[in-house]
Amino acid sequence: MVLTIPSDSRSKVTNVVPGTNGDMTNKAETMSVPEAGKKYFGLSRNGSYDAAERGEIPTIRIGRLLRVPVRAMERLLDGVGRTGADAT
Repeated sequence: MVLTIPSDSRSKVTNVVPGTNGDMTNKAETMSVPEAGKKYFGLSRNGSYDAAERGEIPTIRIGRLLRVPVRAMERLLDGVGRTGADAT
């Protein structure tokens, strides 16, 4: 995958290949609901969608596509171990 990003409105176009620039990484920002359910909880496809419907897996909708933001999922899991005064 090659992204074409103009550096300004009058300059030439620069090709940026993800993973080769310090600003872009290969780590995905989102993943599918079944991928997230399996990776983080060991759930089946249907179990993953059921958990997402209950709000147990954070999701965003992009058109008809339902995706799980990786950072939101990691924040959710980071907060699970906190109790009492540590929880926010």
